[in-house]
Amino acid sequence: MNLSKESSSSTDLDDLVSSNDMGGRKPNGLQLKVILSVAFIWALFQLWIASPFPYVMDSDLLRWNSNQARSIHLAFAIFLVFLSFPFSSRSPVHKIPVADWGIAIVASLCASYYLIEYDNIATRVGAPITQDLIVACIGIPLLFEAARRSLGITLPLIAFIFLIYNFFGNYMPEMIAHKGFGLSEIVNHQWITTEGVFGIALGVSTDFVFLFVLFGSLLDKAGAGNYFIQLAFACLGHFRGGPAKAAVVASGLTGLISGSSIANVVTTGTFTVPMMKKVGFSAEKAGAVEVASSVNGQIMPPVMGAAAFLMVEYVGISYLDVIKHAFLPAVISYIGLVYIVHLEALKANMQGIAKPNSRVSLANKLAAFIFGFLSLCVLSAVVYYGLGWVKNITGDDSVFVVSALVIAAYVGLLYIGSRKPKLVDTNDQDLSELPAPGQIFVSGMYYLLPVVVLVWCLMIERLSPGLSAFWAALLTIFMIVTKPWLEGVFRKEANRSSLQGLKDLFDGMVTGARNMASISIATATAGVIVGVVSQTSVGAVLADVVEALSFGNITLMLILVAILCMILGMGLPTTANYIVVSSLMATVIVEVGASNGLVVPLIAVHLFVFYFGLMADVTPPVGLASFAAAAVSGGSPIKTGVIAFKYALRTAVLPFLFIFNSDLLLINVSVAQGVFIFVIATLAMLIFTAATQGYFFVKNRWWETAALLLIAFSIFRPGFWIDKFVAPHHYVEINEFINQKGQVEAGTPLKIRVEEEGYSGDIERSTHMLIARETNDIESILAQAGLQLYITDSAVEVDSVDIGSDAYEAGFEAFQFVKGLDVSNKQPSNLFVYVPSLLLLAGIVVLQRRRRSISQR
Repeated sequence: MNLSKESSSSTDLDDLVSSNDMGGRKPNGLQLKVILSVAFIWALFQLWIASPFPYVMDSDLLRWNSNQARSIHLAFAIFLVFLSFPFSSRSPVHKIPVADWGIAIVASLCASYYLIEYDNIATRVGAPITQDLIVACIGIPLLFEAARRSLGITLPLIAFIFLIYNFFGNYMPEMIAHKGFGLSEIVNHQWITTEGVFGIALGVSTDFVFLFVLFGSLLDKAGAGNYFIQLAFACLGHFRGGPAKAAVVASGLTGLISGSSIANVVTTGTFTVPMMKKVGFSAEKAGAVEVASSVNGQIMPPVMGAAAFLMVEYVGISYLDVIKHAFLPAVISYIGLVYIVHLEALKANMQGIAKPNSRVSLANKLAAFIFGFLSLCVLSAVVYYGLGWVKNITGDDSVFVVSALVIAAYVGLLYIGSRKPKLVDTNDQDLSELPAPGQIFVSGMYYLLPVVVLVWCLMIERLSPGLSAFWAALLTIFMIVTKPWLEGVFRKEANRSSLQGLKDLFDGMVTGARNMASISIATATAGVIVGVVSQTSVGAVLADVVEALSFGNITLMLILVAILCMILGMGLPTTANYIVVSSLMATVIVEVGASNGLVVPLIAVHLFVFYFGLMADVTPPVGLASFAAAAVSGGSPIKTGVIAFKYALRTAVLPFLFIFNSDLLLINVSVAQGVFIFVIATLAMLIFTAATQGYFFVKNRWWETAALLLIAFSIFRPGFWIDKFVAPHHYVEINEFINQKGQVEAGTPLKIRVEEEGYSGDIERSTHMLIARETNDIESILAQAGLQLYITDSAVEVDSVDIGSDAYEAGFEAFQFVKGLDVSNKQPSNLFVYVPSLLLLAGIVVLQRRRRSISQR
């Protein structure tokens, strides 16, 4: 690889991220100032509506409800997109044409229409007037054009096809036909109500996503991104293939605050990819590691590319529950990727980067680790109980006291960090020898404070995600403004610029807002698809199509859904990706699964489609993250994508596993069970990785690869083998179960089979799951779940279902007949599978270690 290609200019890479996230247009003078000013005002608006200040003011002048805020949010976004993204590659880049100014203003007014006419719209629900029709007929095409400019043709094309289907459903083939809707009905649904463009997706973008993207931008502008990367390299760079392992960890850390796979690739990749190539990785493999780790950042809580907040709305569980359920698969997937890198390093006999000449014994390292862990525990206890005591003493003034304590902690940590050498920018640093991890960690501990505040507000104070992000962003803003001056004072530097902090703050606010413009357009455009799904029966139609193609086979059905998710997700940003695949494919798994006896928690279904939607970022020929990584590494984009897809197989396996074994999502498990599940699942993931990479201690023989796959599958899902000998359930007629008057223990999952007459007159069968809330007889449990039953000697019929009850959420409907339920059988322990699997694994380890020792002689 020649030098000029190997060292891609940072300008080109900045242009790549800028054109993808903020638009390729670079106007000068007054035009640029308008864009920057609008972006800054938008960021201020979002901080204002997320703060508690509007609620403590008596005036309604600066207070908007959620629906009104969505309209303002979209107006800002669409205005910025038309100014920042050119019409085509031939359009001027350094100036904004007059036509784009006009389109931006008109589009912004159309988006503001919901706000301007808010009171009048409320009086004519379901009966749009001519003015409504005109605005919507202008606004929707302009929204599609904004999406085309900022996101590419894929999303607006899908939305347009769905709109056509909405209009002409009566002309469609019989399987997908519906009555069709008129212009007035569609306009009312898509633009005047909150079912379409101004629906849940745009609401989540307004209330939560903007704040987290802004927080990430501000934290990066403060220097946290550089700190995370250098800390990862200092800790892991000396291991075999160390730069690649550090790249995985660094991408995971930046993924916590990033909402874009491509931005993640370029941000960390400009530093990590050259280091990986330096220790022996090819350009394609270095790029593939960066792609796999950066895309994985989108499945890592707490942000998950904004999907976490959407799941709260779509699944109907709390934000903390989403984080809890998504955490374990994400961590296991990252561990698997680190192991892939380790195996690649073993294959090529790579070495790490040299460490400083300091010999520390293993005992000292262990003692330091134990001391650090205990110190962290003590500090956490002091902070937890200390803040509780402060809040009890200070009462309503506690927010001011706690804020003062946090600021004091920041100043103290900054002073301690100033005693260490300054962190240089990663792009300017030559890591021929690694710095000491302790030195790096201490020099930037204050960067962790905003993250701690965020987690504290979410987990301990139980504040909303938006308010939690507001407080974290507010602290970050204070850090950005004060850090240059304070650090100059602590380091006794002559140049103590107080204006640099204000400039960095302005840049961070503008960058966060401009990054959000395309995401907001994506959520609004995807809202059109969601609106069509809610107005028509397309979800049920897709379920019928998939069921017909899969012949009722659950595994084949899941494979078809996974493929469809990857196709639908091609070329879409993470947020729009999840909205599209969840609105179309989640229903398919629920309905087809229920009719074939598979009942899984809804969060498992949504994580399944989310994971496979993200695989489109990796998979050729459209994998955008792979193209970005190839631009950094100088390798082939297609080859980079193929290798990245191979690395991503470990992530593709996890969704199938938690569909069949929801324990991986920590659903209804104790802490001890959770630890055991983590250890077992991690072991299985490492074994699966060794099998797919064809290397364990030495290169695998074909039968060893097959045996490792069998072992991994058995450890991941021991119930598959146990079920062959002892059935997991036995069926009991509902009348028989009622007559037994047995007690069902609290927490017991009940798979209840029902029948009903379909529209065609055929009997349709399905299975619904309820969880017993308390120990009681079956009749009482069903009543507590919200089912009102009409019981006779021959049948049990659902008379009505309480709205919002457990039974309602599980899919029960009036006039269904409850036929029976699957009662769990007592099964042998999983140890009957684990023990032989581990013995077989031990045999393979012995054989491979013997071959390795022979080859090393």
